[in-house]
Amino acid sequence: MNILILGSGGREHAFAWKMAQSPLCSRLFVAPGNAGTAQIAQNVALSVNDFEGIAHFALQQQITLIVVGPEEPLVRGIRDYFSVRPELSQIGLIGPDKHGAMLEGSKDFAKAFMRQNHIPTAGSRTFTAATLQEGLHYLSTHSLPIVLKADGLAAGKGVIIASTLEDAKESLYDMLANKKFGEASASVVIEEFLSGIELSVFVLTDGKTYKILPEAKDYKRIGEGDIGLNTGGMGAVSPVPFADAAFMQKVEERIVKPTISGLHEAKVNYCGFIFIGLMNVAGEPYVIEYNVRMGDPETEVVIPRIKSDLVELFQVVAQGKLADIGIEIEEKAAATVMLVSGGYPEAYEKNKVITGLAQTEDVLVFHAATKTTADGNILTDGGRVLTVTGMDAELENALQKAKKAAGVITWEKKYYRKDIGLDILQYKSININE
Repeated sequence: MNILILGSGGREHAFAWKMAQSPLCSRLFVAPGNAGTAQIAQNVALSVNDFEGIAHFALQQQITLIVVGPEEPLVRGIRDYFSVRPELSQIGLIGPDKHGAMLEGSKDFAKAFMRQNHIPTAGSRTFTAATLQEGLHYLSTHSLPIVLKADGLAAGKGVIIASTLEDAKESLYDMLANKKFGEASASVVIEEFLSGIELSVFVLTDGKTYKILPEAKDYKRIGEGDIGLNTGGMGAVSPVPFADAAFMQKVEERIVKPTISGLHEAKVNYCGFIFIGLMNVAGEPYVIEYNVRMGDPETEVVIPRIKSDLVELFQVVAQGKLADIGIEIEEKAAATVMLVSGGYPEAYEKNKVITGLAQTEDVLVFHAATKTTADGNILTDGGRVLTVTGMDAELENALQKAKKAAGVITWEKKYYRKDIGLDILQYKSININE
């Protein structure tokens, strides 16, 4: 099979790393890719939103499978673009149609979907600039803390947790009147605050059948101790010890099954991943958000724990035959640490020379924002630059491997959190083989 992966981050590098191992993979392309994907596949200078260019390339290179990494082309309707064109409709594509992608593209849509399908989630109301005064009054009557979410796509940064009424009102005004997140905050979902511990559950579905993939816990804040600004993710661990069999049974019965059936009833063409962001509230699961693709850096701990052939899995998903295949999961734990540019998630510099990559041991290094110079140097090319994933029978050892390697890799003003996963180690079920 000739395969095209769309995207340029650590998620796409992890996909490429796994798919390149499959005997079913003949040629592998990544558009636009990065310095890491270039080592195992052929990078293609195409934007993920250039549907015409992607279509032309797919026909030219006889692509039989396209894996869409990021959310934006899904929200823009890449599946719909391919499905209505006879010459493209036979190409397998991993990702939902535009309607299904609204689960991530609109927080308000997702909330309505959950209410309609009786899926447990925090109570909420949605406001626009036209109803700003009503929203400010609503805040005055609501308990604190309170959560404000930009309705649209905001690169994982459109969520504010306000602990005072003054902060909540200022944030709502900033989001609606001043368009803090641009069109993404043309509408704002105000949501009750849930107290618990977060985790993410990932589902692969062909629209009829589903497989639950390894769960993960990620770390969004820039600072150690989970303080500071939100980021796209500073690290992740899998499995999550508190997500035991009893809890996951609740997740499957109360959330996964009604989500799949709700999409089917709505006649959504959903073929791909469902990322379910959850809050564990005293042992009860509540949905915080849906994403319609794999997360990053969660992919970098989930994909290494899948022993099955990923290309074969994607092939049967695209054919609507996921029920015909099983999925085998690696028992080892995985932990990943994100290395970022100094100043991220605010202003940062690019084009810093990265050293130490060849000196890392017993880890997987996935590139998130890198590029290669003509003389072979690898440079930083964004805020989140690299992820380092360690694996071991014990989570503590996996974390140690990742953090050791994170210290070996260097560039000017590099930063990473040294406390990823430490909160998880308080749980007794660290050795998952016990």
